[in-house]
Amino acid sequence: MAFMAVLESDLRALSAEARRRYPAVKDGAEHAIIKLRSLSSPGEIAQNEDILRIFLMACEVKTVKLSVIGLSCLQKLISHDAVASSALHEILCTLKDHAEMTDESVQLKTLQTVLIILQSPLHPQNEDDMAQALGICLRLLENRSPDSVRNTAAATFRQAVALIFDHVVCAETLPAGKLSSGGYISRTSPVSGDVSCSINLSESLDGSVSGRSSLMRETLTKAGKLGLRLLEDLTALAAGGSAIWLRVSSLQRSFAVDILEFVLSNYVAVFRTLLPYEQVLRYQICSILMTSLRTNAELEGEAGEPSFRRLVLRSVAHIIRLYSSSLITECEVFLSMLVKVTFLDLPLWHRILVLEILRGFCVEARTLRILFRNFDMNPKNTNVVEGMVKALARVVSSVQVQETSEESLAAVAGMFNSKAKGVEWSLDNDASNAAVLVASEAHCITLAVEGLLGVVFTVATLTDEAVDSGEIESPRCDYDPPAKKTGNAALLCLSMVDSLWLTILDAFSFILSRSQGEAIVLEILKGYQAFTQACGVLGAVEPLNSFLASLCKFTIIFPVEAEKRSITLQSPGSKRSEQVVDQRESVVLTPKNVQALRTLFNIAHRLHNVLGPSWVLVLETLAALDRAIHSPHATTQEVSTAVPKLTRESSGQSSDLNILSSLNSQLFESSALMHISAVKSLLCALGQLSQQCMAGISNGSVPASSQKVGNINFSVERMISILVNNLHRVEPLWDQVVGHFLELAENSNQHLRNMALDALDESICAVLGSDKFPDNTTSRFNGSSQSMDTGVTDLGSLECAVISPLRVLYLSTQSVDSRTGSLKILLHVLERHGEKLHYSWPNILEMLRSVADSSDKELITLGFQCLRVIMNDGLSTIPADCLQVCVDVTGAYSAQKTELNISLTAIGLLWTTTDFIVKALIHGPGAEKKTGISDVHPILKQLDGDIPKEQTINGSDNANEQVPSLTIVDSDRLLFSVFSLLQKLGADERPEVRNSAVRTLFQTLGSHGQKLSKSMWEDCLWNYVFPTLDRSSHMAATSSKDEWHGKELGTRGGKAVHMLIHHSRNTAQKQWDETLVLVLGGVARILRSFFPFLRSLSNFWSGWESLLLFVKNSVLNGSKEVALAAINCLQTPILSHSSKGNLPMPYLESVLDVYELVLQKSTNLSGNAASKVKQEILHSLGELYVQAQMMFDDRLYTQLLAVIRLAMKHAIVANDNCETEYGNVPPVLRTVLEIIPMLCPTERISSMWLILLRDFSQFLPRLNSTIQIEEDDAEEASTSDRVPDTHLKIKHERPNGTASMTPGVGDSPSSRLKTSVTASIPNYMFAEKLVPLLVDLFLRAPAVEKYILYPEIIQSLGRCMTTRRDNPDGSLWRLAVEGFNRILVDDASNSTVNAGSDSGASKPARTRIWKEVADVYEVFLVGYCGRALPSDSFSTVDVKADESLEMTILHILGDKILKSPIDAPIDILQRLVSTLDRCASRTGSLPVDFVERMPSHCSRFSLICLQKLFSLSSYDTKDHDWNSARAEVSKIAIMVLMMRCEYILSRFLNDENDLDCTPLSHPTIPAGGRPLPAARLEEIIYVLEELGRLVIHSDTASILPLQPYLKGALSREKNHDNRSHLLVLFPSFSELIVSREAKVRASVQVLFRLISKELSLERVSLTSQAVEESQRIQQS
Repeated sequence: MAFMAVLESDLRALSAEARRRYPAVKDGAEHAIIKLRSLSSPGEIAQNEDILRIFLMACEVKTVKLSVIGLSCLQKLISHDAVASSALHEILCTLKDHAEMTDESVQLKTLQTVLIILQSPLHPQNEDDMAQALGICLRLLENRSPDSVRNTAAATFRQAVALIFDHVVCAETLPAGKLSSGGYISRTSPVSGDVSCSINLSESLDGSVSGRSSLMRETLTKAGKLGLRLLEDLTALAAGGSAIWLRVSSLQRSFAVDILEFVLSNYVAVFRTLLPYEQVLRYQICSILMTSLRTNAELEGEAGEPSFRRLVLRSVAHIIRLYSSSLITECEVFLSMLVKVTFLDLPLWHRILVLEILRGFCVEARTLRILFRNFDMNPKNTNVVEGMVKALARVVSSVQVQETSEESLAAVAGMFNSKAKGVEWSLDNDASNAAVLVASEAHCITLAVEGLLGVVFTVATLTDEAVDSGEIESPRCDYDPPAKKTGNAALLCLSMVDSLWLTILDAFSFILSRSQGEAIVLEILKGYQAFTQACGVLGAVEPLNSFLASLCKFTIIFPVEAEKRSITLQSPGSKRSEQVVDQRESVVLTPKNVQALRTLFNIAHRLHNVLGPSWVLVLETLAALDRAIHSPHATTQEVSTAVPKLTRESSGQSSDLNILSSLNSQLFESSALMHISAVKSLLCALGQLSQQCMAGISNGSVPASSQKVGNINFSVERMISILVNNLHRVEPLWDQVVGHFLELAENSNQHLRNMALDALDESICAVLGSDKFPDNTTSRFNGSSQSMDTGVTDLGSLECAVISPLRVLYLSTQSVDSRTGSLKILLHVLERHGEKLHYSWPNILEMLRSVADSSDKELITLGFQCLRVIMNDGLSTIPADCLQVCVDVTGAYSAQKTELNISLTAIGLLWTTTDFIVKALIHGPGAEKKTGISDVHPILKQLDGDIPKEQTINGSDNANEQVPSLTIVDSDRLLFSVFSLLQKLGADERPEVRNSAVRTLFQTLGSHGQKLSKSMWEDCLWNYVFPTLDRSSHMAATSSKDEWHGKELGTRGGKAVHMLIHHSRNTAQKQWDETLVLVLGGVARILRSFFPFLRSLSNFWSGWESLLLFVKNSVLNGSKEVALAAINCLQTPILSHSSKGNLPMPYLESVLDVYELVLQKSTNLSGNAASKVKQEILHSLGELYVQAQMMFDDRLYTQLLAVIRLAMKHAIVANDNCETEYGNVPPVLRTVLEIIPMLCPTERISSMWLILLRDFSQFLPRLNSTIQIEEDDAEEASTSDRVPDTHLKIKHERPNGTASMTPGVGDSPSSRLKTSVTASIPNYMFAEKLVPLLVDLFLRAPAVEKYILYPEIIQSLGRCMTTRRDNPDGSLWRLAVEGFNRILVDDASNSTVNAGSDSGASKPARTRIWKEVADVYEVFLVGYCGRALPSDSFSTVDVKADESLEMTILHILGDKILKSPIDAPIDILQRLVSTLDRCASRTGSLPVDFVERMPSHCSRFSLICLQKLFSLSSYDTKDHDWNSARAEVSKIAIMVLMMRCEYILSRFLNDENDLDCTPLSHPTIPAGGRPLPAARLEEIIYVLEELGRLVIHSDTASILPLQPYLKGALSREKNHDNRSHLLVLFPSFSELIVSREAKVRASVQVLFRLISKELSLERVSLTSQAVEESQRIQQS
């Protein structure tokens, strides 16, 4: 075990220490070690005395080291229960001897050992041993001991006493709980917190002693007797005597009193249960304390020291707190002595100690309750609590007579502030004596104030306990007349309030009036609040009103007061004198005022049900606060009044005012929690306040000051707040509130009247917005107004009572202001709660109708606003028989001439009415009869996804069907009423009104037409739609064209200045044109939405024909806007229904006929308007074809193209070249370009591709001819009579099914294409836009039609490409080249894909195609590419772009066309290869001088062509696409290439020789002759290098002009690359060996090696020959 090991180690240390001087101790230690090894537990050690003996032997030596070791080992043995109880006496004797030693460490070890003995099982059980142990501690307390020893001895003695009394509690079976002093909880916590803590402490105290027996015990156990002996000795020592049992002659009295105070405070159960202890307390301890408390004699020695006095007072306080119930007389004496001390002229420290004790009693609710019950409520005893309170109040009031009162109060405020921050207040170290004196006085006052606050909070806490226990009703419950309080707690609280309130109020009001510190003011106001609330709960009226009046005095202090207001209230209903304060004077709210107001709000919230008549006091203060808050000069004390207003606002100092304003409002919002009688009392008080001020304003005796108006405003606002928060029980309050408002509205003061109107508005809206008026929009058609009137319920009577003040107010006066106010209120009511009205609609509509006849603009505006709210949001709640009245009223507002905007908005309301009527039919009870459309196309159902499926009205009677309140007849009548009003308004002289009416009429028909029956539609068309169109057209044609002048704005320079009117509407005719445009738009919408249905109506075709005639006349004779609208009117229904199969063919044909007729007759029209019309027609044609493609046959399509071609030719003829001169395409032609992509024929009319492409290709540049417009016009005058299959005749008339656009031109392609080109449109602008479109169309055409048109398209593109010479800067030739490339690439791709299959074209046709392609290539590449063409502004970018385009066409020819498996004849292939050769010959065929001046791009073009010849001649073994066509091209290309190379080589030699012969004397020529141009050198080197790289196919090599034996030998060599072409050029190579160009000679050397290799003439050695021979043998 660890203990055994430690003990052995201590014995070894002991042996080592005693080895020299004390051999006996050494031998004993070694012997003990041997003994210890034989033992195994502390119990065995306890039975063996040898181990203990050796340690005692070591202590007997009395040397420091051995004693310390011995005492330490004794402590370990005792702690581990290794010492027998029989050895206790010997150990104590040893300890006693060691206590007499002077060494400090030995003394401390001795004290530790004593404490360990008392805490261990060796605890002394007999008095002698215990006295000896305690005596050791007391002896070490002597003054001759060091401080550390004395302090340790005092602590050890205190712990010993605690252990002894713990044994007493345990032996006597007493409660084991210990209590500490509650009166000294914290000096840095607020008083309310101390009271709260004391409540918790009292609960724990009551619980700790509640289990004791009611009878005290006289007999004691052994432990009890031992504790009693100790208590008696301690009492004797505290009295200055000697302790007999402890054998101590004297001891410090303060220490003895401290130990007694400790025992009294922690072992209450011992003194309350055991009689001997209680007697010692009563007769000995109390006697000593009373003697010590005496102040009538001079105290000497220790008894006069403050520390001793503090201990005595603390002991007295514990006796009063814990034992006052049993020690009545003693406690009364103690309390009397303590109170008396506060009156005597004693040192301040003495008074402070006493005040601390009294303060502790006051903050302990349990103590104060016990003291008051035992003394003040007992007639036989003195009123000690009342005496304490008066003593504390006297201390507080004593500051008035002090010379340093202000300094003392400031110090008190500082102490409270420090306490609020959680720190203890203290003086500086260098403070003067005067400062110390002031601080001490302030400390006394602070303790007194805290004591008074403790009393107040205790009363409040006890009152709350009484409420919780049920003895008193909570003030938040419903108010009832106060009943007599009979409970013990209630009686206690009432008695405390009655005896203490006046004293406390005087002290509080004095401190609150003199102090400015925030913390102390806050604490005092908390006391005000707590005590006032307690008074209210207890029903103490006089204290309540007194405290309330005193508190109100501190809420608002005006700058000037005539006289000081009294703090007491003679009668609860009396009115305080009110100070007349001008709002212009500044009102400064100090922090004290703010906190006082907050306290007042808290009290009012808490006691709202019990204030009763006392509300007058609160309301007067709150009214003054409201005036201060709304004063522009009001501020708080933190900001000086000298600071500007903006600075104050920016600094945020208005936060206190905002908070107070919020609290002011919340007080009245909490009225919902009051009893109804309390609410009426509050309303009565508000009314009384308002009426007093009204009387002063109305009788004229006193000027109408802002103060009185502010009070009235306050009363009105608070009435509204109360009403709003009591809506659940508004009936008993409504008449009282509204009656006051109506009375106020009759006042002569305008401001008061406005105030009343606003209040009435807010009140009505608040009531209607409550839960009493649910939203019942679902019951809109449940009955008529008559049935409603007969069934008025309580809710109906309330509604009438709420709305009736408006009617009374409107009818009772002729004042415009009052009527305006009533209408504004009605507007607000309708806007917010109109859906909740049920019984007031007839009166409301009647009043609004009378307003419409008024001439006052403001009244009409307000009336219409009300109507708009009804029509937009309130129709669902209006009875069915009132709807017609609504429509009539709306019509009256539409027709009035006072305000234009009202008329326009009223027209919109008519549309809202139709929406409502239709919706009622859909969702109403009769929804199954809501429409008369029987067979409606599904498109109608798609117009509005919210409309249910239409059903048909049948005439059969169904027994299960019920007639709805809004029947079909009613709905038809209402709709026709609306339509009639709109038609009538459509003829109004005001353009804005009639336009709005027209727009609304057609929008209504378009939105709800699917709900109308056939008969209704016929009536609408013939009675409303077409008559409106005819009237508008007639007015547009007959109206004046005179220009209008706008409204006169004023004069300038003697002339009138008019408002500017836009030129589009500055005449009556233009404005009627605008109306006509709207009519046409409405007709278009109707036709688009209901065309399938309208076709089923009788005589619709006649209406359609009249519409066509109107459109034709409008386009030809009307303005541009009318013409465009007419076209749109015709186009819209056709486009909407043609794609869906709902459009019969006659309608489509009629539209095309109209367009053609209009274009034919529009030749005489010119200008921008005509152009816009033609553009619109062309757009319409394109859209028409896109939407109606499936309806077009050959005839219609031909007619369509003819119409478009007609428009194009008219545009070309009418164009005066003004736009084209500036590089623009005429607008009509631009429109044509936009619609061309839309005109692709469908599969069923695929033959129309020929006509489409030929028609548009004729507008491309032609050869020596122009478009014969007159002849074309004659031929195409009537395109409708054309034969649909005209293109078939054209095909048969042309040989091989092809056609040529220029049959009169010669057969030579060069002669045809090189002819000068004359364009139909100058500058080719239109052709530039047309070429890409034609190419796209051609590529989209079917294969058959494509091959028929192929030659013509190629020719057209070729002609466009030849415009490069005349217009190299233009884009036409570039676009043509790109299109040409696209077509050839597409054909090559198709040829590759369709190789071996029938392409759809005959061989002669394909031959013709290739012939045209070859012509284009020959003419363009030879004549227009790679040449230096003239240009006006060629930039580097343009040159590179053109060169790139040339390279592209070469690549397509050489890489795409000639390398593809094309079906071109041999002669065509020869022409194409020859074209490349001609282009490649430019650099080599020109003289040297010309080559030097030739641009670089020309030489590059020639070189690329030469490269294409090499590419076509070459063969790659990896090429898997080698075919017969490719082989033929290669054979043709190799022969051309050989001739070209031979020519280049020979020409190079000739030119070089010629240059070498140049005379050397020429100054510009260097020695050795002139050099060749760089282009020629580049060409010769490229040719030599490419010849070396060129490998040809064996079939290609077979046509080379070589000797037969060479061909045979070369054909047998199949394992090497074929370069037979080098043998053909060998003679030319031989001549180049003498060239002066080193690169040329080097290239020739390489070629000679290749020729040697080709002929197998390489240099061969004997060794290599032998090796080859052996390899040959092995192979064989």
